[in-house]
Amino acid sequence: MELKAVLTGVPLLSEQTGGAVSAGLEAREISGLEYDSRKVTAGSLFFAFPGARADGRQFAADAMAKSAVAVVSELPAPTGFEGPWLQVLHGRQALARASRTFYGNLDEKLQLTGITGTNGKTTTGYLIDSILRAAGKTTALIGTVEYRLGGKVLPAVNTTPESLELHRILAGLEQLGGTHATMEVSSHALALGRVYGVGFHTAVFSNLTRDHLDFHGTMESYFEAKKLLFTGSGGPAPKCAVINRDDEWGRKLVSEGSTSEVLWYGLGPDARVRARHIHNALTGLRFEIAFDRLKFEVRSKMIGRFNVYNILAACCAGMTYQLAPETIAAGIAACTGVPGRFERVDEGQPFAVVVDYSHTDDALRNALAVARGLEPKRIITVFGCGGDRDVTKRPLMGKAAGEGSDLVIVTSDNPRSEEPLQIINDIMVGLKRTDTKAIVEPDRASAIRRAIENANAGDLVLLAGKGHETYQIFAKETIHFDDREVAAEVLRSFGFGRKSVEAAG
Repeated sequence: MELKAVLTGVPLLSEQTGGAVSAGLEAREISGLEYDSRKVTAGSLFFAFPGARADGRQFAADAMAKSAVAVVSELPAPTGFEGPWLQVLHGRQALARASRTFYGNLDEKLQLTGITGTNGKTTTGYLIDSILRAAGKTTALIGTVEYRLGGKVLPAVNTTPESLELHRILAGLEQLGGTHATMEVSSHALALGRVYGVGFHTAVFSNLTRDHLDFHGTMESYFEAKKLLFTGSGGPAPKCAVINRDDEWGRKLVSEGSTSEVLWYGLGPDARVRARHIHNALTGLRFEIAFDRLKFEVRSKMIGRFNVYNILAACCAGMTYQLAPETIAAGIAACTGVPGRFERVDEGQPFAVVVDYSHTDDALRNALAVARGLEPKRIITVFGCGGDRDVTKRPLMGKAAGEGSDLVIVTSDNPRSEEPLQIINDIMVGLKRTDTKAIVEPDRASAIRRAIENANAGDLVLLAGKGHETYQIFAKETIHFDDREVAAEVLRSFGFGRKSVEAAG
């Protein structure tokens, strides 16, 4: 594809280029796009991003040495650089537009569902994908835990990949004859332009609670980033918007001038799609979906009130694709659980051990509410907070843990560059507002062992925060660490022996 075609719609800085790609260069054939100079091959167009750790411009000469056609950046060329340099107004938006064009505007050919919100994105994504597969569709699923392309599982680098990887996945889906892609769309991805220019058929909003304020600064800015999925970020507004009517931020998402068809879901009377006659047990959920005059029952092995919302959102997404109620119900029933979301570790012990990704105060309260609904004798909670992230949620999570638990063991999550004890001190500010007994154990493996040592028959141990993650990040190293593996090893060391991990929802 010619460079001129690839950069169609990408605003260039006129003082650098005269408002157009220089003559002769615009007709050059582009064989690929890259933002990692190590992957550049002859004919590539290299995008040099300014970053927190490294400035991509320092690799521009390496890219040209590998016969890149040109370098694209929102910053001017470094002193001494020789070669074609195209300066644009926004580097990531430029990459997003170029990727969309290069791979053939696949969002116009495929049906895309984007899910945003603080909690529930991953579970809702798995449910929607299961519904679509129950309808016989070949699908892609893009999210926090993993990326799925047809029957192939790919590692997830980010919740939402960079635009180039996203369009490559969509191209792979088209090659498989696929039709539908479901993806989590994080606030970071929206703010940074990873989905810039993409047209979504359906946009789903779960809820908004305190998180990522280290990046966004305020809840209002956090909300404005989420809102971009519904107003259109460099592209059209979605054809359909599926929104949680019970969430105060959700009610602010759609203005009167919106062109999207809105499906409100929730438990309250103002929701168009509602859950009724909810039956919640250890074996799962059963309830009726009421949509205008349409009513049908759904069953799921997932448990807890928050999963009622996730299932409602997924059902609504299925409705936007005109799927039959029986297909939607079959897809819900087929989705038995999500890795790291209230996932039970079972070695035959007489108490429950559950791993959950809850890493905000709202998510932790939800997980503890589900745990309490199982009527254990006691709840023992192990959790920490991530370093180099929003410090304001730490005391809030401490308070939530204290209010919902009988014993709390405060430990490390991913401390990154921060001292673990400083993070723990921030957590303890909130935890001390409750009367719950607390133990401080900075080493997470030791904390898990102490929780299991303290557990008696009929208790429930909740390992919160890391969920599906298989690593722990420190200042100078990242190590392999999986709460599920550690818990199973500890249980076996105490003489329990059934080697199984069962998803509870």
